[in-house]
Amino acid sequence: HYFCACPLGSYCPLATLNKTTGVCDPYSYQLPPGKLDHQCGGADIWADVVSSSEVFCSPGSYCPTTIEKIPCSSGHYCRMGSTSEKKCFKLTSCEAKTANQNIHAYGVMLVAVLSALLLVIYSCSDQVITTREKRHARSREAAARSARETAQARERWKSAKDVAKKHAVGLQTQLSRTFSRKKSVRQPEQLKVPGQAKPGTDEALSSSGPSTSSTSQQSTMAPKGKKKEPSNLTKMIRELEENPDSQEGFNLEIGDKNIKKHMPKGKQMHTHSQIFKYAYGQLEKEKAMQQENKNLTFSGVISMATDTGIRTRPVIEVAFKDLTLTLKGKNRHLMRCVTGKLMPGRVSAVMGPSGAGKTTFLSALAGKTTGCTMTGLILINGKVESMHSYKKIIGFVPQDDIVHGNLTVEENLWFSASCRLPADLSKPDKVLVVERVIEALGLQAVRDSLVGTVEKRGISGGQRKRVNVGLEMVMEPSLLILDEPTSGLDSSSSLLLLRALRREALEGVNISMVVHQPSYTLFRMFDDLILLAKGGRTVYHGSVKKVEEYFSGLGIHVPDRVNPPDHFIDILEGIVKPSPDVDYNKQLPVRWMLHNGYPVPPDMQEDAGITMSSEGVNPNNGTNPVGGEGEEQSFAGDLWQDVKCNVELKRDHIQHNFLKSKDLSNRITPGVYTQYKYFLGRVGKQRLREARIQAVDFLILLLAGACLGTLAKVSDETFGALGYTYTVIAVSLLCKIAALRSFSLDKLHYWRESASGMSSLAYFLSKDTIDHFNTIVKPLVYLSMFYFFNNPRSSFQDNYIVLFFLVYCVTGIAYALAIFLEPGPAQLWSVLLPVVLTLIATQDKKNGIMKTLCDLCYTKWALEAFVIANAERYSGVWLITRCGSLMKSGYDLHDWALCLIILFLYGVVSRIIAYFCMITFQKK
Repeated sequence: HYFCACPLGSYCPLATLNKTTGVCDPYSYQLPPGKLDHQCGGADIWADVVSSSEVFCSPGSYCPTTIEKIPCSSGHYCRMGSTSEKKCFKLTSCEAKTANQNIHAYGVMLVAVLSALLLVIYSCSDQVITTREKRHARSREAAARSARETAQARERWKSAKDVAKKHAVGLQTQLSRTFSRKKSVRQPEQLKVPGQAKPGTDEALSSSGPSTSSTSQQSTMAPKGKKKEPSNLTKMIRELEENPDSQEGFNLEIGDKNIKKHMPKGKQMHTHSQIFKYAYGQLEKEKAMQQENKNLTFSGVISMATDTGIRTRPVIEVAFKDLTLTLKGKNRHLMRCVTGKLMPGRVSAVMGPSGAGKTTFLSALAGKTTGCTMTGLILINGKVESMHSYKKIIGFVPQDDIVHGNLTVEENLWFSASCRLPADLSKPDKVLVVERVIEALGLQAVRDSLVGTVEKRGISGGQRKRVNVGLEMVMEPSLLILDEPTSGLDSSSSLLLLRALRREALEGVNISMVVHQPSYTLFRMFDDLILLAKGGRTVYHGSVKKVEEYFSGLGIHVPDRVNPPDHFIDILEGIVKPSPDVDYNKQLPVRWMLHNGYPVPPDMQEDAGITMSSEGVNPNNGTNPVGGEGEEQSFAGDLWQDVKCNVELKRDHIQHNFLKSKDLSNRITPGVYTQYKYFLGRVGKQRLREARIQAVDFLILLLAGACLGTLAKVSDETFGALGYTYTVIAVSLLCKIAALRSFSLDKLHYWRESASGMSSLAYFLSKDTIDHFNTIVKPLVYLSMFYFFNNPRSSFQDNYIVLFFLVYCVTGIAYALAIFLEPGPAQLWSVLLPVVLTLIATQDKKNGIMKTLCDLCYTKWALEAFVIANAERYSGVWLITRCGSLMKSGYDLHDWALCLIILFLYGVVSRIIAYFCMITFQKK
């Protein structure tokens, strides 16, 4: 495209003929040969800067008209094609005829301001954390005062009982006279008791003063000789009077009657401290009410206490019958015909040799097994219910110590308690729960110490293991399952842990744990033992006290000075053989089934070499054996079988993650917004403690900005496209690598927390919210070097806005890579994607396929936004150059806002994909 008129920003005076060259200076055209009447004139063509650079007003000068060129004065600068001179910024030195100003000082100043601001934020945040810790310490002190008041309440209650006992004789005489009358009921005489009646008797609990006449009338109408059964509250008071110093809880009837029947006395209840706390409150209420009603008795206080209600844990009894697990596609049993029951208030140990399926057994009970076919029944409180319906009150302690290393012991426990305890539980009560767990686990000395990671040393291994258990104890579970909690601990640490678990059992908690090689002292602390043989078959399930008696009946005696569980496991491993000709690993499970009258599958009977008739038991169709190996398949058949098996495993994992069950736990935990606030506080603390890593990220961005800003100077011909191409690659790569840490390092923690019922959405949003800080700051850090070294014509604001949306976009893509891939492949893809996509985005877009492919690359839209923002600053003589460059690249000057919207949509969509992958492909 050529135009005949000179535009603004050009310098095209009348040319003069150079007689030596025959060219019209300062232009490159010549007079037509043989045309003596022709003379040199003005510029005859106007094209892009490459074809006709001599027309453009030269750098260091400005051209107010097309025939006037004025050198730039001192303190001003003039770019190529300028129509006026521009004043240089302060702190910059501009000599005469300067083409551009040196603004490096502003970049250094911006870096200094950013550094100071980040230091202030870090210091203030550190102060905020310190203040919060002080407030938390005051909460602990308040909870301690509450505990002291509870102890005082116990003394007050004892005093109240003593007062009531002094008037017991007169009260009993009065009540017996009342019950012996056969005539119509009349108002009893006013009792001369100072507000107290003897607790512990039915009469005291069913009588009242004249102010409660309706209750008294019902009591006196009872026929003579028919004695009323004692109420639960009466039993509780009697139990307290008989043993006031008992450390066990009160034996109130809760839950299933069948469970109550088989439970140890006094173990399914709440502790004394809870009872006394409410009783003390009721005594205080009684004092106030006595001012209005002098005839209120102690029974009135107790009735009010029962109306108030006391927080108790629901009990969970787990029964299982003929539980069999078969690996899909492999026809191999992981467990076989396991029958038994786990009772509330008891601590059960699961033992056996390697390969006995101990962890598989507990995982099956917790509903965490996938890729297996399960047959048999699992009953919860006598009903066929899904274990997922009770996940809010079930604690599962994994074998690995999955604890946040950059949080303190107390912060780990407090976060778990905040998210998993009932939402209506007050903060002081939550503090008491956490304090009780810290004291029970012996973690007082390290409560404010960081747990530590592989790189940074923290607390000891035994203490870390106890914190791992404490994360489940603080949520006050009804069923607590532990996978090898004593592995790697010494005997004293194991003993301390088991004592804490036994105290939990006194609250009615059903506890079951896998144990390896317990000492004899530790072994005797368990209530029940589940001993499994290889293949997941039951050898013994019952009381620990009777295990030696049972094996003695089979002719297996424990030698002197030998730990019983070690001896039994050695027999199942084949290390010890009481009888050389007997395969105890196969025979003992069958012996146990026959001993309890369970049906024995024919294949197990045949393997054990035991005839059913010899045992006096009729054969029964138990669990059908899995089919034999059959004929050997070809390689293609084996390959197809493996593919089918893997597909079924993946399908089971996905179905398991989306499994929805009705919540039967009767516990309402904090909602998504509340948990989001808790997660936000935790992630903020973790990032502040990783400030050194953040500082390294910022330093790398500074170096990248300085290098690229120096090397890739803005080219007027391409409007800085080369420097911006490098910018897109560098920022994408560095920000992706940093964003990978948000989810790659916390996968195990997320899997554990989501399995316990914590909100996945709150977890994801909290991470993303904290990362918005990097989305805001990192563009500033990079531009503080790149912009002031490169000095493009576009404004700092325009460049910042484009970089902001670019960082937001690549952060979302990094989330998806971190969640879907393992850390190694995720880092590789983070490096390759920006380079490959940028190469595609900068290709010629002549055919439709390449154009479509290019439009799918986020790098294309980021690069277009940068170039458009810079090209808008070129006008006048630059119009042809601008139009040609934009058309060649396929850019439109009006699409700047569209580019930003597409980058934002890429960020949103990639976050949605990342969240979907997080909840779909997680490991339970």
